[in-house]
Amino acid sequence: MVYKKKTWREKLQNDKRMPKVLEFDPKFPCGKALVKRGAKPGDPVVLAPPLEVDEIMRSVPSGKLITLDEICQRLSEKHGTKFCCTLTTGIFVMTAANAAEEARGEGVEKITPYWRTLKVDGYLNDKYPGGADAQRLKLEEEGFTITKRGSRYRVDDFKEHLVNHK
Repeated sequence: MVYKKKTWREKLQNDKRMPKVLEFDPKFPCGKALVKRGAKPGDPVVLAPPLEVDEIMRSVPSGKLITLDEICQRLSEKHGTKFCCTLTTGIFVMTAANAAEEARGEGVEKITPYWRTLKVDGYLNDKYPGGADAQRLKLEEEGFTITKRGSRYRVDDFKEHLVNHK
């Protein structure tokens, strides 16, 4: 039997039997991150499917940004929980980014603007297609100022540009 590797777009379409709401256990792979956000054992935590993550990323207009925290906040609100698994959400952010570039390579013009999705604290994502350098160039084209901090890049004043910023 020959195994055919799934494309990023196929991975994005796979709902993985999600959403799932689980009772939080600090031993979860995302346990430390959720404890920092205030999660206690037994709190409901949502694991949302990749397409829901992609949908949120698609909604970010030019000139605006979103972080993993804001995506998790929206998913938690949608599913009636206080918390969202940051690990699976982060994986699905990367999946959406790679699926977008795969689609672009196949001639699709309107793709998910994944470069507008930042890591926590405004840092660029080195796991995106082309790495943080490619993301930096796309964001600079949209008028954002990026500063290198050590070996990482960060959007200056990113909080002022968040979709939910008032």
